[in-house]
Amino acid sequence: MPKRIIIIGAHAAGVDAASAARKTDRAAEITLITKQKKAGYSPCGLPFVLGGHIPSFDKLVVFPSSYFQMMKLNLMLETKATNIDVENKTVEVQDKDGKNQTLEYDSLILATGASPFIPPIKGREKPGIHVLRTIEDGEKIDQAIRNGAKSAIIMGAGLIGIETAVALQERGLKTTVVELLPQILPAMLDADMAKEVQKMLEQKGINIMVNKGVEEFLGEEKVNGIIAGGEQLNADLIIAAFGVRANTELAKKAGITIGETRGIKTNLRMETNVKDVYAAGDCAESINLITKRPTLSQLGTTAVRQAKVAGTNAAGGYAVFPGVLGSAVTKLFEMEVGATGLTEFFARKAGLEVVTGTITSKTRPDYYPGGKSIKIKLVVERESERVIGAQIIGGEEVTQRINAISIGIQKQITVRELAKADTAYAPPLNETWEPMVLAAQIALRKL
Repeated sequence: MPKRIIIIGAHAAGVDAASAARKTDRAAEITLITKQKKAGYSPCGLPFVLGGHIPSFDKLVVFPSSYFQMMKLNLMLETKATNIDVENKTVEVQDKDGKNQTLEYDSLILATGASPFIPPIKGREKPGIHVLRTIEDGEKIDQAIRNGAKSAIIMGAGLIGIETAVALQERGLKTTVVELLPQILPAMLDADMAKEVQKMLEQKGINIMVNKGVEEFLGEEKVNGIIAGGEQLNADLIIAAFGVRANTELAKKAGITIGETRGIKTNLRMETNVKDVYAAGDCAESINLITKRPTLSQLGTTAVRQAKVAGTNAAGGYAVFPGVLGSAVTKLFEMEVGATGLTEFFARKAGLEVVTGTITSKTRPDYYPGGKSIKIKLVVERESERVIGAQIIGGEEVTQRINAISIGIQKQITVRELAKADTAYAPPLNETWEPMVLAAQIALRKL
């Protein structure tokens, strides 16, 4: 009898887990369950559709229905998993018409993702507060702009909040970002690097208010304003980007252990504490490769890597997931922003003594036209002299530098080794002295 694999969730983690399972076991019966109308799309692209860089939301569908047919995957759209019975190995589901069904499994993968949350702020039950997580969310915001919205307030200055603010500014809306913490992009950048990004965003016309908590949502019929830091702000469009929480209700109900990060606890094989039940993606905990502590890395790259491991193991193969550095990049107007490993702030918080090396350089020699500014900050652990983090902002070539440093951190490169790195040079492409090497030399001097 073929192995029955059920996957709850059908986006990055769900579909990649199904693909890995199919490659491992050609005969398995693989079923994917999702509440949404569309499966296999990239939510990371939503702000870039809103900003007009991608022509339509449909373009975000990475896996069309033909892919599921080709891979012999049974896809159940607009279907909600309501209960998991781990003793009898069954999943109860309900379709959009309210019809219930019980499915049996041999292996189960939870790829339930995460949902936006709104803190307990006065008036949060009122209609008119938008979030940006699904294609439907994106379409609602897009429709509001087409209906004539002229101004927007975004609450939260994390990656999604800032990318959405840039998108709305590009669409001609007067945009304000409100952040409780003293800086923007707090999970990604240290305050000194964040300040540079904030300055650029303000020059582009985005109003940024840090150190301001949202105290109340205003409006009768629908929310049309907020009170933040004692000040009243009004706008046509109110978007909550406070962050997301892992969807763990089903797992909790089934007796599956939830970790200290509020994500589903897994081992290196992405197994939960229940035999034959795996988890991957935004709902699953990871281990930070530097601190060795549990962490929630809610990134598309983490989701697909975890999913490959979960899918392989669920289908009877063997794979392990070593952990994460949380490498991330984005593009805001003409500026590229990237980070990997620990920031100085999070390194100190983890009890590590660090030194940093920061340099502002150019992507090409001064005599070659078109060179752009690039700023690199390296974080080095004092005792071992290992590079444990990097932040880069610049006009071009940020991603591959972040990728290079990420590989270096994984290979436990020391700052001395990085300072002697053999790098490439050509006037149209790079300086003779690679900026990463210069940043390493500055950190070395401090050691």
